[in-house]
Amino acid sequence: MMRRRLTRLFSGDERRVVSRTIYVAHRPCLATEAFSPPKFCDNRIVSSKYTIWNFLPKNLFEQFRRIANFYFLIIFLVQVIVDTPTSPVTSGLPLFFVITVTAIKQGYEDWLRHKADNEVNKYPVTVLEDGRRSRKESEKIKVGDVMEVVEDETFPCDLILLQSSRDDDTCFVTTASLDGESNHKTHYTVPDTERDLELLSATIECEQPQPDLYKFVGRMNIYRSNQETAKRSLGPENLLLKGATLKNTKKIYGVAIYTGMETKMALNYQGKSQKRSAVEKSINAFLLVYLCILVSKALVCTTLKYVWQSKPGQDEPWYNQKTQKEKDTYLYLKMFTDFLSFMVLFNFIIPVSMYVTVEMQKFLGSFFITWDRDFYDPEIQEGALVNTSDLNEELGQVEYVFTDKTGTLTQNNMEFIECCIDGFQYKYQDSQSELDGLCTTDGPISKVQQKAGKEKEELFLRALCLCHTVQVKEAGDSVDGLDGVDGVHDVPQAEEQRGFIASSPDEVALVKGAMKYGFTFLGLECKQMKILNRNNIVEEYELLHVLNFDPVRRRMSVIVKSPKGETMLFCKGADSSIFPRVKPEEVDRIRMHVERNATEGYRTLCVAYKQLSEAEYAVVEADLGKARLALQDREEKLMTIYNQVETDMSLIGATAVEDRLQEEAAETMEALQGAGMNVWVLTGDKMETAKSTCYACRLFQRGTELLELTVRTVRTLEDGGPTHEQRLHDLLVDYHKRAVLDAPPVKAGVNRRWASAAQEYGFIIDGATLTQVMNPSPDARVSHASHKSMFLQICQNCTAVLCCRMAPLQKAQIVKMVKNSKGSPITLSIGDGANDVSMITEAHVGIGVKGKEGRQAVRNSDYAIPKLKHLKKLLLGHGHLYYVRIDVRIANLVQYFFYKNLCFILPQFLYQFFCGYSQQPLYDAAYLTMYNICFTSMPILALQPPGAAHLHGRTAGQCRPVQEDSEERYATLGNPALQDNGQVFGNWSFGTIVFTVLVFTVTLKLALDTRHWTWINHFVIWGSLAFYVFFSFFWGGIIWPFLRYQRLYFVFANMLSSVSAWLVIILLILLSLLPDIVLTVLRRPRGPLSRQKKPAVRRAPPTCRILKVADLTPLSYKNLNERG
Repeated sequence: MMRRRLTRLFSGDERRVVSRTIYVAHRPCLATEAFSPPKFCDNRIVSSKYTIWNFLPKNLFEQFRRIANFYFLIIFLVQVIVDTPTSPVTSGLPLFFVITVTAIKQGYEDWLRHKADNEVNKYPVTVLEDGRRSRKESEKIKVGDVMEVVEDETFPCDLILLQSSRDDDTCFVTTASLDGESNHKTHYTVPDTERDLELLSATIECEQPQPDLYKFVGRMNIYRSNQETAKRSLGPENLLLKGATLKNTKKIYGVAIYTGMETKMALNYQGKSQKRSAVEKSINAFLLVYLCILVSKALVCTTLKYVWQSKPGQDEPWYNQKTQKEKDTYLYLKMFTDFLSFMVLFNFIIPVSMYVTVEMQKFLGSFFITWDRDFYDPEIQEGALVNTSDLNEELGQVEYVFTDKTGTLTQNNMEFIECCIDGFQYKYQDSQSELDGLCTTDGPISKVQQKAGKEKEELFLRALCLCHTVQVKEAGDSVDGLDGVDGVHDVPQAEEQRGFIASSPDEVALVKGAMKYGFTFLGLECKQMKILNRNNIVEEYELLHVLNFDPVRRRMSVIVKSPKGETMLFCKGADSSIFPRVKPEEVDRIRMHVERNATEGYRTLCVAYKQLSEAEYAVVEADLGKARLALQDREEKLMTIYNQVETDMSLIGATAVEDRLQEEAAETMEALQGAGMNVWVLTGDKMETAKSTCYACRLFQRGTELLELTVRTVRTLEDGGPTHEQRLHDLLVDYHKRAVLDAPPVKAGVNRRWASAAQEYGFIIDGATLTQVMNPSPDARVSHASHKSMFLQICQNCTAVLCCRMAPLQKAQIVKMVKNSKGSPITLSIGDGANDVSMITEAHVGIGVKGKEGRQAVRNSDYAIPKLKHLKKLLLGHGHLYYVRIDVRIANLVQYFFYKNLCFILPQFLYQFFCGYSQQPLYDAAYLTMYNICFTSMPILALQPPGAAHLHGRTAGQCRPVQEDSEERYATLGNPALQDNGQVFGNWSFGTIVFTVLVFTVTLKLALDTRHWTWINHFVIWGSLAFYVFFSFFWGGIIWPFLRYQRLYFVFANMLSSVSAWLVIILLILLSLLPDIVLTVLRRPRGPLSRQKKPAVRRAPPTCRILKVADLTPLSYKNLNERG
């Protein structure tokens, strides 16, 4: 491994191999050449983190990277090296406990990963070797092996498809385990390969492994005796990925090209960056604060010790003469060792077990999300998923929600609504009163009640039946996840019972739409596409080329040869990509229908065609052949050819497909806005469609004034007018004045929508304009920071923001801008597709929706939910509870840990004033060790905290109980309790009294903060106190042979035999808790209105605000007034 890294470091790019050569079946291509098979990695999958040999050092290294663990390690080493007042056991045992528990947890999790790896690596597979089928373990597969895979088996590595049992040389594959898409994908064999694989002599040249599931570049060289080497291009359609499953194909044969950790599946499961919650970051800040307190205490005691010893007779009293070694010790060295001794004595102010407690809180709390039955979706038979429990408390503090549109706000379940042919709108009627099921409902005024013409109609419907990658499957075959096909008039019953296989629901909807109008796609067989027309005549078209859809081009095309021998190109895509490539006069007839359909919320596609001459097609054929054989820049070369051929087309019409809203989408968005969250919609769709969706989701109301910053508003039409940059600046200044400067101020905790009757604003921006705002041209007069600042302020003062025509990286750019803005607001991104991964990983909290666009978003998210409606309960229900239980609770937990440890150390600190700063410990070593581990660690786990407002009020005064407790114990230090015979208690009896008061006080104080009692609360609180009493009797009642000094022998029992000891303990506990008891009794009931009127010390998170105000919607506010 080290040698490989050094080779990479010093070799440079000039030595980097960009491709690999694979010998099929490990056979040399020519008999004359010397064959030395190249070396590749084996097929073992390793997802585990540790091995038997490196577990201990690697795990210890990772654990000691934490500040608290490293600190206690240093303290332990100081106790071992330096003569300190406490035993090394007092620090070593708690540290050992924490390290051991964490190591066991991580070791168990890694053992489960080893177990899963072995199940995959030991799985039996079939390999063709010398013409025979042999079974071997999956981990023994080598690159170049020819594999046999049967139906419903999972591919053991990345394969190139050589042979299929299907007559059309295809196979069907599902990639649900890779990207969640249950739709069947069609893959093709390499053409012109030998039917007998034993006679195949070939090499494969392909790119080095890379994680993109949908990209692959390679070529196969087929060698035949006395013939020229045949070269065949390889693409994603020939690649079968590890983890995918073979469907509806009896068996296939393929050659392994990527194995083990070089497969695309393994490369995609690399760990993502670790997100840290605000609580975790604040813990380190608390540690630094209390470390400063610790150092200051040690410095004070060290200074006072030498000031006290400077007085005559104090440095060397008659009863404590110094040894010669002590007299010879260097003064500054002795001062340093004394400082370290005080550090060791007071080191318990920092709780070593706090990290384990916090992690346990989060880990156990995450199960409440997965167990919630309201998150279960019977359609997919899945519930919510928690990928990380470190961010539970962030769910209750979200201030900005960034959501995708398609598949998140909408169902991504397409239904064909209507189409437009040559400027005429066609809607399908269920009744057959209209001719051929078509009717004209609108169009140019001069052509009312006219049709586009039979030739145009049939050309348009043929384009819908040909321009796609849909596969047809008979209903008799068992096909998983197929969409049923609607019945069509005059279609035979055998043809009616069909299913469609498609990777995109858009294509299925368009094919179904063509069926409604009389054109039925029958399937693709041996490159022949069959169509059943209105006259029940089957038409066959030869499929020549498919120009695949690309998100940059936003269109796809097919080149086919008609039965008459004509070569035609059919193209469909977004209006923005089609209109510039057709005649302008044709655009005018279609544009108004496209814009109207987009305004109504439909997804629109434009359809065009082009007839190619023989010479034109010959050029295209040659160029495509060269580009597909290229190993370098293949995609760029293909893109250039696609753009060249997709020009000068004729526009036929457009389609409108409805993507319905998700269930309860409007109610969810309204609830989030009502909770004070800012909702931003980031989508790649066109503005009109997205705007209509925002209105349907109630993000935009009818009275909302929309501030539009798009190419249309920025573009200047007059010659000599302002430049684009100047126009953009003017619009930003105008919008900033209206939305920010002229807007009335809004009180903290009150939603802007209810604050006043002021005008509400919504903001709309597109991707092109966003690029100008974020990255202006160098000659722009106004600085980049000014534009970005005004844009952000405008968005933050609008009720909702719509960003349309966004690229995935632009979505992440928007999230990052808001995340890094003033106040560092908590952001949440939610999406369901691969294009949403960038913004999901960028936000503080990423939510994946288990939709129809794959599971890439789910894999990269922190939480996954089946549907958008579950986001409401996740944030307003679980988020609020986690904010109270974890953030406020962990804030309470963290402060309680420091509170109880500060109470623990303060008597020890004050005791030094009475013992001559001699570093005499007040507590026994057993108490020092068990205090954080057993006596006070469990009750905080079961704490039912008070309401959010109460806790906010308590955090500011958390130090008050520390002062009160320390004052009471200071009184104890000056007035020690007496035994019945009048003797004064000894040092350890006195320390035990103080420790008993301490344990009961900090535990009962926690009981006072408990608002809801369960059997768990009773068990841990009273059980902890009972365990302390039992341990004290047990530890002091037995003579332990391994102890050199047994300081507590019978001390606890003797202490409890004194009435004065009982009186001191009870009185000090009552006096310490008296302020809290009085406040609890006298505290007024906090109703919703009383909480709202109290001035906020700091701004509470939005979900906390809405629930803290008792769901104060307009309706509930009206009910409150009526009851008042």
